Amino acid sequence: MKIVCIGGGPAGLYFSILMKKARPEASIEVYERNKPDDTFGWGVVFSDETLSNFEAADPETMAAIRREFVYWGRIDNFFRGEVVSSEGHGFCGLSRKRLLQILQERARGLGVELCFQKEVRAADFEQTHDLIVLCDGIHSPEREARAALFEPDVDLRPCRFTWLGTTLPLEAFTFIFEQDQSGLFMVHAYPFERRPDGTALSTFIVETHEDTWKRAGLDRADDAATVAYMERLFAPYLKGHRLLANRSIWRRFPRVKNARWHDHKHVLLGDAAHSAHFSIGSGTKLAMEDAIALAAACVRHPRDVPAALAAYQAERYIETVKLQRAAQTSCEWFEHARRFLQQEPLEFTYNLMTRSRRITHDNLAQRDPVLVEKVTRRFAERHGALPADPKLPVPPPCFVPFRVRDLTLGNRLVVSPMCQYSAPDGVPTDWHLVHLGSRAVGGAGLVVVEATGVEPEGRITLGCTGLWNQTQADAFRRIVEFVHQHSRAKIGIQIGHAGRKASCELPWKGGKPLTDARAWPTVGPSALAFDAGQPVPRELSPADLERLIERFRASARLAVAAGFDLVELHMAHGYLLSSFLSAASNQRQDAYGGDLARRQRFPLEVARAVRAELPDGMPLFARLSASDWLPPGEPGTTIEESIDTARRLHEAGVDVIDVSSGGNTPRSKIDYGRMYQVGFAEAIRFGAGVPVMAVGAIQDADQANTILAAGRADLCALARAHLSDPYLTQRAAAQYGYTALPWPEQYLAVKPRG
Repeated sequence: MKIVCIGGGPAGLYFSILMKKARPEASIEVYERNKPDDTFGWGVVFSDETLSNFEAADPETMAAIRREFVYWGRIDNFFRGEVVSSEGHGFCGLSRKRLLQILQERARGLGVELCFQKEVRAADFEQTHDLIVLCDGIHSPEREARAALFEPDVDLRPCRFTWLGTTLPLEAFTFIFEQDQSGLFMVHAYPFERRPDGTALSTFIVETHEDTWKRAGLDRADDAATVAYMERLFAPYLKGHRLLANRSIWRRFPRVKNARWHDHKHVLLGDAAHSAHFSIGSGTKLAMEDAIALAAACVRHPRDVPAALAAYQAERYIETVKLQRAAQTSCEWFEHARRFLQQEPLEFTYNLMTRSRRITHDNLAQRDPVLVEKVTRRFAERHGALPADPKLPVPPPCFVPFRVRDLTLGNRLVVSPMCQYSAPDGVPTDWHLVHLGSRAVGGAGLVVVEATGVEPEGRITLGCTGLWNQTQADAFRRIVEFVHQHSRAKIGIQIGHAGRKASCELPWKGGKPLTDARAWPTVGPSALAFDAGQPVPRELSPADLERLIERFRASARLAVAAGFDLVELHMAHGYLLSSFLSAASNQRQDAYGGDLARRQRFPLEVARAVRAELPDGMPLFARLSASDWLPPGEPGTTIEESIDTARRLHEAGVDVIDVSSGGNTPRSKIDYGRMYQVGFAEAIRFGAGVPVMAVGAIQDADQANTILAAGRADLCALARAHLSDPYLTQRAAAQYGYTALPWPEQYLAVKPRG
């Protein structure tokens, strides 16, 4: 078997080692256009888990690497004149140059042919080699030459960074957040070399925002000018040590994805296939784990290269996607770091530590229980929830009460409104009593009734609840009274109008628009169907809008009469109020369409009208679709628009913004994942200065604690998790040893004791 690797970085070298070790008879060549010791950057970082993978793949290489490592278990964060440290993190650093030397020596020892300072192309080996490994880096010419095959997606992130070194002997992974007259600069630094003479080297990456970079004049700076600027700025931290440059130009990080990694004999490896932002330090890890997987696949399929390459991608793709999602989330945290600058150093550090969603509250507590105990105590203290008796346990963030107007929620776990499609004529039944009642009894701080139509034509389906007559209000009162009598939970109702997404079949019967005698005409801001083949709604006239405002008023009055603790306006997911806000669905030319202010007009009129019907002490929530998840430049709701809308809703009397996304157009490209909408909640909380409720694949109390303690939201709404477990809150209280959560008297026999 003849194999060629185009690119002599860690990916190509490590693959050649593993393959030659497994198949000594194979002819393997590695071509690198640079010199053997040419390299960009300074050090690389690996976790303990990654090292175990290397050990299993090739103990000889691992033994050589291990002798060079610098280990640390602490992370230091310098912020606002303080340093907050976190222990319990197992990492090690190594000079990238030394890593390449080790891999080169091992490859030569096994008989791999290494060729440096030689430019080659994959086409040169088409007729002679069985496998062509394309590992020519993040800017891979070979990948771009086969763009039609691999379908690369390269996203240049907006921040600028420069990769420096320093003689400062760091003892921990170090973050520094420092401001000058130009703006915020962020440092990612870690040790990677300690010499026998006592000197040391550390990586010192500086990241900043584009506007700050320009104001500082760094867009015109060479290596020397960059070093001089950074040495002045970070002088208190460098303690007299120098910064060092190595092709340290200011770059934008390219996030690389490829739809396909291989064809019949070409395969992408390492950065050529994918990249992960340096803030989680996984680029080299990914490259070398790719090499392990590719070599293993080739061994399993010794006579079938296409099968081997397919197996390689199948094994690595999902893991890579997960890590890239974490890296992207981490990357975006630094892109938006300025929104957190008013946080206290402790809260800011916790926010930083949990930024990628890979480390959660419970995971961090295992690593560093002291830090988490401090964060938990401080959160409770800020919200007046420290126990009077210091011997009593401090409540975890999700069990700290939340007060809004005259209403106090006993905890911050919310049962999200979830349509049950089981209400004939809009009247809730015993199903709703049990559905909502059981979750209230289960300990949730708040339960919210599903999307409830303010008129018959405002329902999504014929099974949806309504609140336009007394019969419905009386049925809801029965549920409200049960919740209040048998639990400490509060109960709210979400009222809205389905607009152009009304008149549909029940979901378990397909959910498509009705086409028989049961169907009714739909309405919207514009005569635009939601999707091809669906009914075109009638465009609402100004008179129609006035009538609908009165419908919302009437529904709010009925909600008050039924005893609800709060009302939520449904302004999300493409239903009527949401469709007015989005340029993807609102193409009106009158006072209710056009620019954002005019698109906001009708939802704001509804909000003011409903607010006027509620007692002063009764909260009003509003659920927003914060983004339509459309490409830049395509008309649709953006997070920037939603920040403005949230601010205006707050001025109109809305107390809490329930932050969701999507639903206005089938063209949305939603990037699903756990806690995937929390970034929108965070943006609105900090950008508009209003309390927010986060929702969207929040799976448990651990994730809720993570969101709350980091300051990303004030409440957490869980939907599917509550469907799966009505007693989620009670179970969480037991897990955390929180015994102050009230239990129904009927269940006291099984309540955990302190």
